[in-house]
Amino acid sequence: MILHYYFARRFLWTFLSVLGIFGLFQFLLDLIEELRAAEPDMVFGQVAQLTALKLPAGLYQIMPLVMILATIALFLALARSSELVVARASGRSGLVVLAAPVLVATVIGGLTVAMMNPIVAATSQRYADLREEVRSGEMPTLSIGAEGLWLRQGGDEGRAVIRAARANAEATVLYDVDIVTYLPGGGPDRRIVAREAALEPGAWRLSDATVWPLTPGLNPQLGARDHATLTLPSSLTQENIRDRFGRPEDVSIWDLPAFISDLQVAGFSARRHLVWLQMELARPIFLVAMVLIGAAFTMRPARGARTGLAVLSAVLLGFGLYYVRNFAQIMGENGQLSPALAAWVPPVASLLLALGLVLQREDG
Repeated sequence: MILHYYFARRFLWTFLSVLGIFGLFQFLLDLIEELRAAEPDMVFGQVAQLTALKLPAGLYQIMPLVMILATIALFLALARSSELVVARASGRSGLVVLAAPVLVATVIGGLTVAMMNPIVAATSQRYADLREEVRSGEMPTLSIGAEGLWLRQGGDEGRAVIRAARANAEATVLYDVDIVTYLPGGGPDRRIVAREAALEPGAWRLSDATVWPLTPGLNPQLGARDHATLTLPSSLTQENIRDRFGRPEDVSIWDLPAFISDLQVAGFSARRHLVWLQMELARPIFLVAMVLIGAAFTMRPARGARTGLAVLSAVLLGFGLYYVRNFAQIMGENGQLSPALAAWVPPVASLLLALGLVLQREDG
């Protein structure tokens, strides 16, 4: 147990060190990118805040690479110090030596999904809100719940709050729409109820609409007017709306099942979110596979140039499996694979392949 604890502690500190190095480089690269894209009136503090909010999502995405590099660094260090040779000479097989790093990787994978995923969702959502607020001065929001779809938009002519019972899958048509418009510097201006609202460039086209004035001193019922068609100016686009609910990364995994149910009730396609949910649940398996791949190529005495070749082979194989996993995700989102099949087959296949490599290199 003392030896297992030692290997586990070494692996944990190596993982945290590699993660910290990548985090620093990621922050600097994102900072440069944000400075280049910054608005003229932005101060450095706002740019740094945007960069910090973007950092967790970047680290979350490269977590498999960090895991495989941490494994390679650990076993190269153990090989150079002959600690691995001593452990193998004492009668412990390679699988026994790997037990502690695999256990630590499993715990890290579980904590990543359970704790880091909600952090990434919150920071990504906040980053998108601040970015939009800096660019346009308004912060359009979208909320989907059991009562329907809520959308807020802003512009030179004032703000508007839109509620719709449901929408089409492309997010271009809203049904059973209730809209309250506001004056640029004041309170509510009018209420509009329409059977349908279709998004066009620069405006909503409302069908079978009834308008009630909300100006103080006027009787809304007496001033109500019916319109076969009515145009409401809007700065929203289909991409804006779909980006607000179409990124499953912006939803915490704990809220994702309820969000998927609300999407389906509202009429949107939830396939992308279903695939993402299954892939997040399978993420710990894929991280363990990265540990086994890194160990399969480096659990041997250091032999000069052959060490570099082994490291390169491990990294290339890890990248290959990572892209296979992403390719399966795309096929799942396009409907060519079921969500469960697209999410679970690549990590399980990667785990079996890595385990086969470890056993093939095991000398007993």
